[in-house]
Amino acid sequence: MAELFWFEKYRPRVFDEVVDLEEVKARLREFVRSGNMPHLLFYGPPGTGKTTMALVLARELYGEYWRENTLELNASDERGINVIRERVKEFARTAPVGKAPFKLVILDEADNMTSDAQQALRRIMEMYAQNTRFILLANYVSRIIDPIISRCAVFRFSPMPRGLMAERLRHIAKSEGIELRDDAIDLIYEVSEGDMRKAINLLQVAAATSNVVDANAVASATTMIRPADVIELFNLALNGDVAKAREKLRELMYVKGIAGIDFIRAFQRELIRMPLDDEVKAEIAELLADVDYRLTQGSDEELQLLYLLSKLGAIGKRARQTPPPSKRR
Repeated sequence: MAELFWFEKYRPRVFDEVVDLEEVKARLREFVRSGNMPHLLFYGPPGTGKTTMALVLARELYGEYWRENTLELNASDERGINVIRERVKEFARTAPVGKAPFKLVILDEADNMTSDAQQALRRIMEMYAQNTRFILLANYVSRIIDPIISRCAVFRFSPMPRGLMAERLRHIAKSEGIELRDDAIDLIYEVSEGDMRKAINLLQVAAATSNVVDANAVASATTMIRPADVIELFNLALNGDVAKAREKLRELMYVKGIAGIDFIRAFQRELIRMPLDDEVKAEIAELLADVDYRLTQGSDEELQLLYLLSKLGAIGKRARQTPPPSKRR
């Protein structure tokens, strides 16, 4: 073991700095301890730590010599068969630097590689397995051909949990002297959908104009509709004031540049918090799904959103005329 890890005294302990992913870290640590590992496939949504974990593994394996023994490519930009046959093959066929046990090839966004390139990669993985290991990173594992998947140890990366994302965002805000409010964290998490990279970018943009970051600042940073505007639009339509709701809608669409799909997403977020009967919420959720489908099929945005407001007015009218469950007997 001492001879195998010729770089042992230089090797950092960067695994300890990675939060979450405890099961993944435990298995990768075993690979590092044994000095050997299979080809790896990391898949999951964007911003969940796949690339970071691959680079951490490289640094754990090679220490300060990790760059000499690691080839990192973004397969979405260099996804053709020529890149695989030339750059990857040329790197894989050469011996590792010093006494390192093997070299490492990291292919980011491997699911964007063409089918021919993946077939060529499969053959290279077979030919140079003795001195080269591959780490493939993908958002959609279904786009990777089965022969490659069968040659890899597969790890799934889940979206960042809200608690860990909030903790990290607060740490960044404190370091930068920014007051980060809880409603801003809630909105950042909803917009980013567990994508830590997107969450940090949102925080940075929102903090560019003020040292106090709240939900409205985050909404402005993402050019999305503010929660206060969503609630106002909801209440106007549900109370039957469709004319004012239409004016508000046109102001948000043509003055603030809010896209139609952003209205649907905003309505979906706020619907859960609205003080409405569950049956009414279910009916509105079905309506939002219907309008969302029409928008994705290319329907006119303003026309569909006006339809949405008018239907909300009708739902609100029926809800006001229907007595509460306790008085329906």
